[in-house]
Amino acid sequence: MRSSLAAALALVLLGGGGLASAANGEAAATKQQARQQIKTPATLPQDSGLSGELFFQLLVGELQVNQGQPGAGYTLMLNAARKNKRPELFRRAVEIALQARSGDAALQAARAWAEAQPRAAEPQRFVLQILQALDRPAEMGAPLDALLRLTPVGQRQELILALPQMLARLGDKSVALQAAAPMLQQAGKTPALAAPAWTSLGRLQLAAGQPALALESAKKAMALGGKSPLPAWLGLMLLEQRQPGAERLVQRWLAGRDSEDARRVRLEYARLLTDQLRPAEAREQLAILTREHPELAEPWLLEGLLSLQQGQLDAASSALQRYLALQPAEPAARGSTQARLLLSQVAEKQGQLDVALSWLDPIDDAEAQPAVQTRRALLMARQGKLAEARALLRGLPAEGPADERRKLQAEAQLLRELGHHAEALEVYAQATQRFPQDADLAYERAMVAEKAGQRDEMERLLRELIARSPDYGHAYNALGYSLADRNVQLEEARALVLRAVELLPDDPFIQDSLGWVEFRLGNLAEARRVLQAAFERRADPEIAAHLGEVLWTDGQQEAARAVWRQGLQLQIDNETLLRTLQRLRVQP
Repeated sequence: MRSSLAAALALVLLGGGGLASAANGEAAATKQQARQQIKTPATLPQDSGLSGELFFQLLVGELQVNQGQPGAGYTLMLNAARKNKRPELFRRAVEIALQARSGDAALQAARAWAEAQPRAAEPQRFVLQILQALDRPAEMGAPLDALLRLTPVGQRQELILALPQMLARLGDKSVALQAAAPMLQQAGKTPALAAPAWTSLGRLQLAAGQPALALESAKKAMALGGKSPLPAWLGLMLLEQRQPGAERLVQRWLAGRDSEDARRVRLEYARLLTDQLRPAEAREQLAILTREHPELAEPWLLEGLLSLQQGQLDAASSALQRYLALQPAEPAARGSTQARLLLSQVAEKQGQLDVALSWLDPIDDAEAQPAVQTRRALLMARQGKLAEARALLRGLPAEGPADERRKLQAEAQLLRELGHHAEALEVYAQATQRFPQDADLAYERAMVAEKAGQRDEMERLLRELIARSPDYGHAYNALGYSLADRNVQLEEARALVLRAVELLPDDPFIQDSLGWVEFRLGNLAEARRVLQAAFERRADPEIAAHLGEVLWTDGQQEAARAVWRQGLQLQIDNETLLRTLQRLRVQP
């Protein structure tokens, strides 16, 4: 397959009209013009075996393409291809059509090629790629079946595994699934192809919004696929979307396994548990890896992050330094950069600001420099060098508006972190004046106004944001939560948060706000239901604070203490949780 095909397909994706008119195209060129302007078509080998008449026909076709008449050139090339059944001629006809931005003509040529050479896989690949570029999944079933049948046995697994990514660009994922499912189900009956076939089918089902069916496919892949890790990876994809039963599948696959594949799956499982704020379970998986394979670097990095989040500073420092010792000596490596940034945070929490700064010195990763310099500025400010810290941030290079925005945001966040909310508000005002249409900056400005004790200003900014960007769900949520937290205008608070739920239905923090509104309204049962669902979806310390208070008010003191303890395990110094415990005078 020629490398030019990908570029040509890109032209089709950009759209465009049909072929240029072929009217009078064949009569436009003379033999003398052809001989003067074209020697031998690049499409053909020197010893082509073509008749003089057909050879001249191809010369004329190429001349017409060069003169801006691709329609006529395409017709001549396709006729020659059909007559001689030569793949290079079909391929050239497809290329001419794609260069003319006519996907339908390219598809016609590819299908003619497949009909002329029914035992060749290459034309079927062309047909599929053109159908993909044209976004016509309903027509892909037959060429998919043919391509699998014509692909050498040793290459079929690769084809099957590439299928979900190939079909991911199609608009209608359900139709794409319908087109591919029969071929994959048939392939799944072959033992050597069972795991990739059922896994690819599951990935397509997941993309089409059918996670329950995807889980069933993962189970079939595991039952029929022997030691293949593919069903476990599909299980992790399903677990990321919180599909019931997916985690059990991953655990069953991992049970008793200690291969390289199993170690990779277990590490990714631990990462996913970390992302879902389930640190205790994540550390169980990491403990297995660090105990049985202490020479592996990656588990130590994740262990260090979790220890830091739970306030275990010595353990975090030990794990992160263990990671650096096991990593190759490449300061620019992304993992090493992350480890040093985390070690800088550990030293800062231990009150060792000079040590915290020293961990930043070896980092020369260019992409990480904004984060490194922002952290350096924070540490300098904590040393009492606020003016120098702000000057450092302002002096960072800016190659465009995005960099300018990042600098203003970094300075505002620095001031916010240090509790200088009034000054942070001034910087956010500059930022929103420079970028007046930036909803995120406007939202952050409103949040800082509240921290600065300017609740009226916060409310004004949020209402302005809602009026300007009526689909910005976080603004509704923030305003509704603020009203509920102050126990005022509760009916309006509920309406605002419900609007946020409509806009962002899967956001657990907005569900948390809704639960808090219901609590303020005195609807304890509904508040408990909403908050428990939010906490199950996202084990966050602030949600734990609210859920615990609802349980405590409802007389379920032990259940409340259990939730609060879980919240402290997630983040031992969470401000909202600590303030709740202090206000209620509770020792969990």
